[in-house]
Amino acid sequence: MDTEYDFSQGKRGAIDPLPVGKTRITIRLDDEILEWFRAQVHAAGGGNYQTLINDALCEHIQNHREPLETILRRVLREELERVER
Repeated sequence: MDTEYDFSQGKRGAIDPLPVGKTRITIRLDDEILEWFRAQVHAAGGGNYQTLINDALCEHIQNHREPLETILRRVLREELERVER
């Protein structure tokens, strides 16, 4: 290993530029969820599990256009039932 390195031409930031319309985030997922998506990609013979997760989220959004108010009411009812037990 060299004792000196020349970083004068180095550039800060990601190596690959992000595509337009994409945002890099950090997300915490349950291990089982991640394993399932990776297994799906493996079974398909390859691909990208992150793309598969993105596709699943897009499909969910398109198929579940429930109004926020309805979702909140349902969640509150479920939580209140749990507390009352």
